[in-house]
Amino acid sequence: MHQAAIISKPQKPELEGILRDLVEWLAARDYECLLDPDSAAYIGGANPIERVDLPSHKPNLVIVLGGDGTLLAAARAFARATTPILSVNLGSLGFLTEIPLSDLYSTLEDWCGNLADIEIRSMMHAKIVRNGEAIRQWDALNDVVVAKGTIARMGDFTIEIVKQFVATFRADGIIVSTPTGSTAYNLAADGPIVMPSVNAMLVTPICPHLLTIRPIVVPGDAKICVHVVGVPNEIYLTVDGQEAVQLQLGDLVHCQRSEACVRMLRHKPNGLFSVLRSKLKWGER
Repeated sequence: MHQAAIISKPQKPELEGILRDLVEWLAARDYECLLDPDSAAYIGGANPIERVDLPSHKPNLVIVLGGDGTLLAAARAFARATTPILSVNLGSLGFLTEIPLSDLYSTLEDWCGNLADIEIRSMMHAKIVRNGEAIRQWDALNDVVVAKGTIARMGDFTIEIVKQFVATFRADGIIVSTPTGSTAYNLAADGPIVMPSVNAMLVTPICPHLLTIRPIVVPGDAKICVHVVGVPNEIYLTVDGQEAVQLQLGDLVHCQRSEACVRMLRHKPNGLFSVLRSKLKWGER
């Protein structure tokens, strides 16, 4: 019997019916469903499996029901696995979760018939170095952000790229982004949109004091270092907008392309530009 892991967004009442139908559809095709706690909460009697433990069961497919945030959490959980992820958009924006609910079963039919496309998205590996020792590290699908906390004062940062000094400047923060993350916080900070297949990373300042400091696109294998040289009160490192760690003066944040990647199950081509047209109203007057 095959296995399908299901990861769901919490507090979505409509998921109760959606999940029951999905589990029944998969069972009819000899798929055992492995449910994370949020998914199991919608179905009485189901035995939940923590998200971090799902990859050890080696499911054939991961189905994500939610928005981009749910997908980002699933991507980090399966970063070191090779399991493809089918992401269904139940959120409001959905740059990453391109597949609408109406296309769920047609995409699954393609998967069962070996007709679905798998798109590989690169991830970023980030680590905090404090006093010469790496204290925390992550794989991120979207971005790593170093930014101030609640006090409305700028921080001082130094950036090095491929061991070359770039600049020291004052800003609200810095975004280091993958091409996939170019349509996330990077987009809001006036960074460029980069197609996911491009071998690159982006460094985007957040509200820099000097307006001449601009976003930088660097090769995908470049090593980027952000040095916290001045702290207004609180500075945090945030991974994919979901995990946060407070930084200290002198901390180094090293970013580079990860050995891990995310395999996204796709139903139709031209997904990115379809999303940009529909979400950002490109071409409309």
